[in-house]
Amino acid sequence: MGIAESTPDELPSDAEEQLRSGEQQLELSGRRLRRLPSAVCALSRLQKLYVSGTGLRELPEEIEELRELRILALDFNKLERLPDGLCRLPHLTRLYLGGNRLLALPADFAQLQSLRCLWIEGNFLRRFPRPLLCLVALQSLQMGDNRLRALPAELPRMTGLRGLWLYGNRFEEFPPALLRMGRLHILDLDRNRLGGFPDLHPLRALRVFSYDHNPVTGPPRVADTVFLVGEGAVERMAERDEPTPRPPPRRPARAFEDEEEEDLLIGRAGSRGLRPAGGSLRALEDAPGLGT
Repeated sequence: MGIAESTPDELPSDAEEQLRSGEQQLELSGRRLRRLPSAVCALSRLQKLYVSGTGLRELPEEIEELRELRILALDFNKLERLPDGLCRLPHLTRLYLGGNRLLALPADFAQLQSLRCLWIEGNFLRRFPRPLLCLVALQSLQMGDNRLRALPAELPRMTGLRGLWLYGNRFEEFPPALLRMGRLHILDLDRNRLGGFPDLHPLRALRVFSYDHNPVTGPPRVADTVFLVGEGAVERMAERDEPTPRPPPRRPARAFEDEEEEDLLIGRAGSRGLRPAGGSLRALEDAPGLGT
């Protein structure tokens, strides 16, 4: 028996029970929802909203009424555009938009100044969305499996960025702007069309560089503290005199108490198909050591 489709304006029957927990979170993932029930937007105290894999095609402008929202999961739906109202959520820190049909982001997206973690992988982005350049506090940006060929020269404006996932795009040359991202910890360029790399020593904070499945003949020149993933990486690291650094785990661990590190690990887990069953993000958010 399939899951019954909710009526357009009503909350699902178990919503009151979910909200009664005191955590002010609502899980609608996996249900059949072409649009968000209007009653959801009346939950002004809601802090976490999960609407993953529901077939959602549009969002109402009234979503801006969720002024206390911290986490919003809209991944694996059929969204082709985002309403301006979504850009007026002052406390939003984590936004998951992967697996939709987005071609661009609204100009007002730059208003999301509290945003620290953005997943927008698996969409149809041909150009880097310029509103993102204004999000100087963003730490984790997941843009894998899009159609990007270049990055803007202004990318270093994003001074807060620590993790950047660009796998599965269409880069034929290493984007020059990345060489000025000296604060990056994790950079993933798997599955592109790169034939070589410049010297990556300018990326002084880099800890992990992944370049697998590119037509390169060998690993790039990096500091000895960088963990490499790709053709010739094992041999290169074996030549080092000091112990090989360990890659970050794919699951959040209690040992990582710093929130910045946690956001990076969340991005890493999501980029490799390590999502919880059913497409819901709740299991990741509730994992030990993860804060909001």
